[in-house]
Amino acid sequence: QVQLVESGGGLVQPGGSLRLSCAASGKVFSGYTMGWYRQAPGKQRELVATITSGTYTNYADSVKGRFTISRDNAKNAVYLQMNSLIPEDTAVYYCNARAFPQDYWGQGTQVTVSS
Repeated sequence: QVQLVESGGGLVQPGGSLRLSCAASGKVFSGYTMGWYRQAPGKQRELVATITSGTYTNYADSVKGRFTISRDNAKNAVYLQMNSLIPEDTAVYYCNARAFPQDYWGQGTQVTVSS
């Protein structure tokens, strides 16, 4: 079992930055692919970024060049640095840990981009 707790969300003005953190506990963390997903009101949950155990990263086209995912296996943590935020980034952001067939989710953290 893996437990995930997100933090770092909040209200930010357009053009601003936020850094989300996800703390993992439980089973071995380093072998999992970690990811960030988001869900805006009335929309389906969508991929934001993933990072494998070998630190290969993948990003949604909408966040490429603005967001950076990273992980610290020693701290059992994964991060999402979000720069140049736009109102369309407003959503609940979820941390995910995946190692087939296990698939774990955090409770989510709200990010609101508004002036």
